Amino acid sequence: MRRPLVAGNWKMHGTRQSVEDLLLGLNGQEWPEAVELAVAPPALYLQQCGEALQGSPIRLAAQNCAWQAEPGALTGEVSPSQLRDAGCEFVLVGHSERRTLFGETDAVICRKFAAALACGLRPILCVGETREQMEAGQTADVVGRQLQAVLEVFGVGGLAQGVVAYEPVWAIGTGLTATPEQAQDVHSMIRGRLALLDSDQAGCVQIIYGGSVKADNAVDLFGMPDIDGGLVGGASLNAEEFGAIARAAG
Repeated sequence: MRRPLVAGNWKMHGTRQSVEDLLLGLNGQEWPEAVELAVAPPALYLQQCGEALQGSPIRLAAQNCAWQAEPGALTGEVSPSQLRDAGCEFVLVGHSERRTLFGETDAVICRKFAAALACGLRPILCVGETREQMEAGQTADVVGRQLQAVLEVFGVGGLAQGVVAYEPVWAIGTGLTATPEQAQDVHSMIRGRLALLDSDQAGCVQIIYGGSVKADNAVDLFGMPDIDGGLVGGASLNAEEFGAIARAAG
């Protein structure tokens, strides 16, 4: 049985003081035992978060990693091995902002996925379409291509070692949210594609939804059969809101 996962992506937000305040709020929440929990702070605050969350069920995630597993001559990058050493268990790869703003290709994202797995991290592979692609009826093609880049190398079993996060680009930070039925349709499509390759492993892959997830829509989203939790953006910067979303998944 798949365990729900709720992960908070803090993006490029926070100062030492605001992070401390948020951590105090998180440590004051009641967390459902049946749900996996993670937060992805900016890399500067990973140590601060790791120390404050000791004894908490919340695990550390990184927002990005280098495509090279071990340290080396990549100025400004952070290797997956360094992230693992810092206490991370998850890392986001292929977030739409990395794809669109930083030009990361499917090939680069696949290398990051591989590097993360090699270092014992669970990569959260983000996939999703733009509004123009959605309106043109290209969702299945776009998401399928993004998945295929990893599947060709690792198969469904390799993907099951990580997480898939469906994040429609048109719903990230816009206030727009896919309806539970729209999100379920894409999640079902993803699982169906995986099942064509390996039906047993497809049932084990965690597929979570991201895109303006909030406490007031989380129950309906997480109630869908193929939605295994959420990748939460802005709402994860509020401890009470993030706690409510986590409890909705439980």
